[in-house]
Formats: sequence, C-alpha cells, structure tokens
Amino acid sequence: MNEYDSNRIIDITKQINYEPTDNLSEADCYILNTCHIREKATEKVYHDIGRVKKRFRGKTKPIILVAGCVAQAEGDILLKKERYIDATVGPQSYHQINNIIKKLEKKTKRINFTEFEVIEKFDSLNLIKNSDNKISSFLTIQEGCDKFCKFCVVPYTRGPEYSRSINELVIEANSLANNGTREINLLGQNVNAYNFEGKKLSDLIKEISKIDNIKRIRYTTSHPRDFSDDLIEAHENCKKLMPMIHLPVQSGSNKILKSMNRKHTIEEYLAIINKLIKARSDIKFSSDFIIGYPGETHHDFDKTIELMNKIGFINTFSFIFNARPGTPAYNLSKIDEKDAKIRLIKFQSIAKKIKAKYREKLINKNAKVLFENKMKSGKCYFGRDEYFNPIIVESDSDLTGTIKNVKIFRGNQNALFGEINSNSDQTNYAA
Repeated sequence: MNEYDSNRIIDITKQINYEPTDNLSEADCYILNTCHIREKATEKVYHDIGRVKKRFRGKTKPIILVAGCVAQAEGDILLKKERYIDATVGPQSYHQINNIIKKLEKKTKRINFTEFEVIEKFDSLNLIKNSDNKISSFLTIQEGCDKFCKFCVVPYTRGPEYSRSINELVIEANSLANNGTREINLLGQNVNAYNFEGKKLSDLIKEISKIDNIKRIRYTTSHPRDFSDDLIEAHENCKKLMPMIHLPVQSGSNKILKSMNRKHTIEEYLAIINKLIKARSDIKFSSDFIIGYPGETHHDFDKTIELMNKIGFINTFSFIFNARPGTPAYNLSKIDEKDAKIRLIKFQSIAKKIKAKYREKLINKNAKVLFENKMKSGKCYFGRDEYFNPIIVESDSDLTGTIKNVKIFRGNQNALFGEINSNSDQTNYAA
C-alpha cells in the first residue's frame, strides 16, 4: 500500500512542477514514506534523515517531509526530536502535500498534518490521473481496519475501515489498463471487508474482470472473519482471479487467537480453506505468523507447526512478536526472548522445507507467466506465474506484458528458471 501511496504522491507533486529524480544530491524535496507495522521504523527515519543531512552539509537544505504511518503515530515527536524535518504528513492527508510544500517554500513554520480525512483524500486523488505504467500495478480499494487485533497498529494509524466506490475504482483500473497494466493487485488493510453501498469485493472483481486488457486480478490482505461465500464463488467463476490467496492466520492456537482478538478460530479458518479448495482445486495459500506472542506456550507453538504442516503454505511471513506502542498488546508480559528465537528458527526451517518441496514439484512442468520487465543483465526477462512465483527466462524477443507458457527446468528458494514452451498440451503444474 505504501508503494501505491508513493506513486500517487508523485502524481500529486507533478501538479506543482516537482519530478522524481535519481540524482539525490540535487533534490529540492525529500519525502520519506514510512510504515509503522514493524519495530524500529522510527529509528530508520532518523537514520535516513542523517544521511540527507550529511549529503547536504554546506549546501542549501532541501524540504524534508516524513509521510505515512510513522508520521501519523509519532508526528509531534519527530518534529521535536529532529529539527531537520519540516513537516509530517499522515497517510490520510497526503493529498495536502502540495499545499504543505508551497507553505514550506515560503519558509513558514513546521507542519504536522495527521488528520483522518480519507474521504477528502480519495476525492482529491480521483481528479489526478494515476500514471503508474507497470505491467503489474497496485490499486487501493479499502483503507483502515475495525478488527482491533491487540498487536496491530493499523486502526490507530490508518483509521476505521473505508471503501472507495466501485465506479471510481473501475475508472482508475481502466486508466491503469490504458497505461499498460495487465495485472491489478487490489489493496486494503482488510481488503475483503470492502463494502461500498452493499457492493462487496466479489462485485468489484466482477466489474474489473470486464476490462479486456486486465488479464489477472489479485487482492491482499484478507481477514478470515470477512471471507464470505460470494468471494469463494468468485474464485470458482472468475478466470482472471488468480488461484493464490494470502490469508493471515497468525497462530495455530485458539487460545492465542483469542488473546490476540483475532475473532476467528482455527476450525473456522480451516473451513474457509476447505471451501476454497472445493471451489477451485488448484488453489494455493500463503500466510502470516507471529511467533512468541505473549502467553504462547510450547503446546501453542506446536499447534502452529501442526497447522503449517496441515495446509502446506507455499509462502509464509513470520516474525517474533514485537510490541507496537499504543496497542493493547504493548504492555503484555513477553515470553523469554531466547525461546521465541528458537521457535522462530524451527518454524522457518519447516516453512523452508515445505516451500522447497513445493518448488521441486514444479521442475519440468509448465507455468503460465506474465512477464513484467527485462532484467538489467543479458537477455533475461522477469515474470510471475499464477501463484506469484518469480520466474526468469532468457529470450531474444521482448516478452514484457505478455503471458507465455514456460517450462521450468530448475529453481531455488528465490526464483524459478525456465524457457518458453509453445507446446500448450503440456500440463500446467497447478494440477
């Protein structure tokens, strides 16, 4: 979502004749767009500011803006602690960036702009064309979250759930398609909670699938609580919707899920998984896991391993619990750090083996690959298959923006390697 926001900030600032530059030493304005999900995000801001200060020592100081969720959560602290920062701008206020920059050009006082103005934000953005011309593009459809998981800072930095209208999203999706986009990844902090005047995510997917030049649709990130039957039916009926779902579970223990305020049980989670497999047998899953959450016992951790092995997630994102200031879990008693690290190593070792075993089965099979760009070295092109696996192919012809059958001949933990295979009779490896 921050990548989408950053692209839109570029579109906005072009209105006042600012252009992105790779020549950092000559920049007139630095905008650091931040995320507050992980630990030490604030320290990274100070580190980056320090690098800018060093670069401009003895020169005219550029305008410095800190945007995003760190600005929302700690705007006043940032301005007080680091005098080099001119303004902080929350994620729901970046449509005001041009006004802020103009004020700062006139050397007015430092600014902290962190109001929740999400409706005004998107109303403003709808007037500015999305210039993203990537083959695979992000499209924010929903922001904020009303779930209030005890470990999560999102409700406090992005605010309550808000869904954009289907009409404005279809207009933006058409604009992206005209720019060259062939795959759209629909974004939301709680994307399947999308609801605009009774229209759900499944309705939006149906409308976007009507755009001829959009060949693939994905969405992230979902919450099990909002995984409705109509969305499951969309996976069965919409061929443009990719058979890869990221569905965070966080823990395999019902006790820990309750402590987290996740509002779902493992049994409910498994029921969703089974419904999806029944709707589309070739579907695969990835997930998020928090290891060492306060109160997690060895038995609770074993339940997480059990779930991991049961579903066989082809990709996982796992971290030791780190308390975010301002969340209910911040003051909970943490488990022993050494135990948490041991558990994380064990979990990631099992996850790595499951992924490696999955990748091994792909060798000598076919994949449908959407090629996104030519790589910097040689004749190699980078693309992704339907399951979001990165695939690299050598080609004398330009593959950018095309979907090709690729036969995989080798792979590793990071990527798969293949060659164009015109024999469409070969079995795709989803089977």
